Amino acid sequence: MSIEALGTYLNDHLAGSVGAIEMVERVIRETAGQPLARGLEKVLPEIKEDQAVLVDLIERMGARESPLKKAGAWLAEKAGRVKLGGTGEPEALSRLEMLETLIVGMHGRRALWRALRTVVDRHPVLYSLDLDLLERRAQEQHDFVEQLRLEAAREVL
Repeated sequence: MSIEALGTYLNDHLAGSVGAIEMVERVIRETAGQPLARGLEKVLPEIKEDQAVLVDLIERMGARESPLKKAGAWLAEKAGRVKLGGTGEPEALSRLEMLETLIVGMHGRRALWRALRTVVDRHPVLYSLDLDLLERRAQEQHDFVEQLRLEAAREVL
């Protein structure tokens, strides 16, 4: 992975984190006091921590954050609201679909950390990352949100 490719790859994942955080914060607001909001409040700080790791890594490698990609992810989350809650579909179905979207992102984040592990020897900036911790955290978040998703599936399907 070249340094340019690595920068692009990290920016792609940073953009995904922007969309995920927007979506999670919106759902927390919309379901305040409910079990879903309380569950997502547990994972949101960790998602933000992982985002901070990406921002720091991009900066330390001398690359720049891509405002266009971040804006695109922000816009995509807004547009996704039409499907994930703005179409008159039952609220429970929207929750299920939102949780599935979040699960895909968590899987992608775990894949990111695993991919970076394969190129640590070529990119010294990666030495400082605790990739085992980051991968484990992504897996734990995935497993936790998967339980929320299955509860939503039982409710709506």
